[in-house]
Amino acid sequence: MKPEVYTDEGYKLMGAAFEVYNESGFGLAEEIYQESLEIELESRGIPFRSRQELKCFYKKRELMKRCVPDLFVFDGLVVELKSVSQFAPEHEAQLMNYMRITKQPVGYLINFGHQDTLEWKRFILSGFIPAGKISVN
Repeated sequence: MKPEVYTDEGYKLMGAAFEVYNESGFGLAEEIYQESLEIELESRGIPFRSRQELKCFYKKRELMKRCVPDLFVFDGLVVELKSVSQFAPEHEAQLMNYMRITKQPVGYLINFGHQDTLEWKRFILSGFIPAGKISVN
């Protein structure tokens, strides 16, 4: 059996993202999708923080430097938005680095720039899963 982390929250996030993609189409500026997704999340009652500074850590010590992902949803999902023709390795690396340095277990990389469908990837860093946020399906 595979552990699931923030599964329901992820479905709700992606439902909002698909609504934005279906309404707006592909290829607009990332900032347009950012604002549109914020409106959609708000209308659905999904808690989020936009461009929220997240604490960074080194050897369990908090750093003065902060990471600023596009969205932080449900106080547990780090979200990076893109509007590119396809994901590049550096997009995944950026999200994974944000997750790792902020000790957040779940991240979503969402690309509104792909022509045929909304492109997205979910990442889990199992070492940072908080107690009570894991279920086995």
